[in-house]
Amino acid sequence: MSAPIQPPRTRWVRDPSRAFDREALRTRLLGDGVRFGAWGWIVPLAVALLAGILRFWNLGHPHALIFDETYYVKDAYSLLQSGYERQWPQDANDAFTAGSPAPLDAAAYVVHPPLGKWLIAAGMLVFGTDNGWGWRFSPAFFGTLSVLLLALVAQRMFSSVVLGGLAGMLLAVEGHHLVQSRTALLDVFVMFFALAAFWALVEDRFHGRRLLADRLAAAAAGGTPPASLLLYGPWIPWRPWRLAAGVLLGCALGVKWSSLAFVAVFGLMTVLWDVQARRAAGIRHWFLGAVFREGMPAFLTIVPAAALTYLATWAGWLATSGGYSRDWAASHPPDGWGWAPAWLRSLAEYHRSAYSFHQGLHSDHQWESSPWSWLFAGRPVLFWIETTAQGEPGCHASSCFAVVTDLPNPVIWWSAALALPVVLLFWGGRRDWRAGAALSGLLAGFLPWFAYPERTMFFTYTIAFGPFMVLALTYVLGLAAAGPAPPGRRRAGLLVVGAFVALAVLVSAFFLPVWTGGTLPYDFYRLRIWMPSWG
Repeated sequence: MSAPIQPPRTRWVRDPSRAFDREALRTRLLGDGVRFGAWGWIVPLAVALLAGILRFWNLGHPHALIFDETYYVKDAYSLLQSGYERQWPQDANDAFTAGSPAPLDAAAYVVHPPLGKWLIAAGMLVFGTDNGWGWRFSPAFFGTLSVLLLALVAQRMFSSVVLGGLAGMLLAVEGHHLVQSRTALLDVFVMFFALAAFWALVEDRFHGRRLLADRLAAAAAGGTPPASLLLYGPWIPWRPWRLAAGVLLGCALGVKWSSLAFVAVFGLMTVLWDVQARRAAGIRHWFLGAVFREGMPAFLTIVPAAALTYLATWAGWLATSGGYSRDWAASHPPDGWGWAPAWLRSLAEYHRSAYSFHQGLHSDHQWESSPWSWLFAGRPVLFWIETTAQGEPGCHASSCFAVVTDLPNPVIWWSAALALPVVLLFWGGRRDWRAGAALSGLLAGFLPWFAYPERTMFFTYTIAFGPFMVLALTYVLGLAAAGPAPPGRRRAGLLVVGAFVALAVLVSAFFLPVWTGGTLPYDFYRLRIWMPSWG
């Protein structure tokens, strides 16, 4: 099943003439190949099954539109009916949950792209529009699938079935991820598509290095490649995994614009991997060769694919005539944009308006929080609360609370935050690409929010980089369980990691009622509020 993280090893060739053999190049660029066998699927599928049970169990509770479900679920219903979002009368939630939705005819002004709401609508189409199973099915499905993806990508990165399963297990029981997978919000879809794009680029890293090794070996023909080839290296324009990543990043953009940071950071990350590969292969001008012979094709693959996919997410708005601002161009002169079709000018105006709205979103909210507090889970969001008295169903105390809060598992979340300096140290000190890869998702999902200090923000946004926090934590746990330590010390490291995982699971069991809307006596509820800002 393979071992936890081992320190990188350098393998030298005895005969310089064999430095460009296919085997020598692949070893230099890819390391020792690891075959996972059947366990490579059994373990990830097992943790995904656990995640699915936690996410789909009693999914229809509470039977109410909680937190921002009041916007996105009704928007999803409008998309099913009209192909675009429509306005709703005041206090429409009760009628909606009673099975009598009645949107108004007027188009609604919404500021998020439609794909996430279309995905919510897909669940409603299958399971109905009058129950939580219908509007929460897609978030639960994509949340479960993201656990499988993280297990597979961690297994690939760390060459370890054990660490892949560990990463999947931690994400499966992590409360913040669990709650958002059980709620019809948009951020869970951003998280999934960003993680899926990351997985595609990790696969591309291995695929691209195999191509580089094979082309250099073929040119060498048992000797040394021609000097002209070693100057900049071969052209490798076609990388299908990058096309897949572009499509997935376009889907993330089609859910929320905040995903644009993932496009930029992941694009830079994949080019840096190419730079490292060409240097290791023995290319003389490795930086220029990577930038121009692989970086430019990467840009021309990922960015157009993302842009076209994003445009496709607006198909409902484009195919109908009633959407907000759909006919704006008909009543406004082109002003130098006469070459652009009317639908494109109308869509561009819609985007300009929505961007201005986001820039000016400064309204106070009871559960808003600053990014400075996110790594410490300073202010999670209370999605739903219901109080009951003694004698009412499920309440055997003088008073009871039922809540849904996106509070993370504090053991996992705080440990992941503490792991980040270690990961940064190993990336800077050892140039370990796995450490840099884990940090890339955090950089893309977290740091851009500091550019808008006055904007109203919520802890819910952190789900976008939550899997990368778990990936960073897994990296450090792998270091603790491996390395050149004596057997006795390694055994102690394994025991510590095992104890940590057991504690994380027990803490998740303790917090499960406040993640799933379980009824608790008031005193038991307060036992789970460890900080004043949590309640």
